[in-house]
Amino acid sequence: MTDSIVVPCAHCATLNRIPNAKRDQQPQCGTCKKPVFIDNAFDLTAANFRQHSKGDVPLLVDVWASWCGPCRQFAPTFSEAASQLSTQCRFGKLDSEAHPALSGELGVRSIPSLILFRNGKEIDRKSGALPLGQLLSWLKQHGVHQ
Repeated sequence: MTDSIVVPCAHCATLNRIPNAKRDQQPQCGTCKKPVFIDNAFDLTAANFRQHSKGDVPLLVDVWASWCGPCRQFAPTFSEAASQLSTQCRFGKLDSEAHPALSGELGVRSIPSLILFRNGKEIDRKSGALPLGQLLSWLKQHGVHQ
């Protein structure tokens, strides 16, 4: 493990280098001065997705739509995982209706879809809503631990 990690700010997407020792001490963004890590999901857009997918801390993307019942049912589970893993994984929500071109570019064929990224590259994906235990177990398989 290196001495520092690179993490996009949850608020402004600026890349920040953070000492590993300070990861759990609510580090602030060097640009916007807000906390780099947040304990809830943030919105992803076509404009900010590329920057948010970068960095050493994984980004889990929930691709959803407001009309989708399973998406709405899964939202609290996604929020709970974001709360539990706030410094180990970043949680972004991509509205497939608002950003159809990006959803298509990502190859999303059904929703909800979960896509895990690290350093700008897709690591894995799952289709469908998962119970919290399965979601946490799946993330653990990819090195995301509480």
